[in-house]
Amino acid sequence: MRIDIVTLFPEIFPGPLGESIIGRAAARKLVRINAVDLRNYTDDARGTVDDKPYGGGPGMLMKVEPLVKAVEDLRKPGSMVILTSPRGERFSQKAARELAKKEHLIMIAGHYEGVDERAIELAVDREYSLGDFVLTSGNLAAMVMADAVVRLLPGVLGSDESSVDESHSSGLLEYPQYTKPAVWHGVAVPEIVTNGNHAAIARWRREMSLKNTYEKRPELLKNAQLNEKDKWFLRTLGWEEL
Repeated sequence: MRIDIVTLFPEIFPGPLGESIIGRAAARKLVRINAVDLRNYTDDARGTVDDKPYGGGPGMLMKVEPLVKAVEDLRKPGSMVILTSPRGERFSQKAARELAKKEHLIMIAGHYEGVDERAIELAVDREYSLGDFVLTSGNLAAMVMADAVVRLLPGVLGSDESSVDESHSSGLLEYPQYTKPAVWHGVAVPEIVTNGNHAAIARWRREMSLKNTYEKRPELLKNAQLNEKDKWFLRTLGWEEL
């Protein structure tokens, strides 16, 4: 996979994307992450990428010309162009899995008060937001989304099961996990995860995932795939099926 991140601040990349799992994936050529300076696609000596909005209003807007030129230069058959934007749809694990199937992503890191709408209409396939808050720029959002996508590529994680059991992969939050020592400061690891009964452990983990989700993100249960045992357990916690 190749990810081109169109940005006004190429010097901050790769940043966290050059470290740990994502950095090793790049070193193994499982992914190529490239920061593209938007100012390289301007026509004036100052590298102007923004201007005042028509009709008035606070702040500046990213201009249409450099953005469309950058995308036209980078786009290949099958490329997907993403704009980081507070008004975009909420980025999710499901979205990350869909993007991980692509061979080439172009991420535009939004900045200023927004983007000339014509650039979105002409060059952007999807707008994504990390949540109901506003960042100074879209660079951090682009890094987060790139991380979420790359770690799902084949061979990036040590085990393909690692991404399957994580929070949100199944529609539920992840179950609690423990490692050595078995007792620390008088607090013991739950006996069930140490007894070697893998069927019992699997069921306990499922119930703990259900419990965590019910207590912390109950809205996720609406779209989760629940069997009758799951529903029975949730009812013991006070859950009511709608």
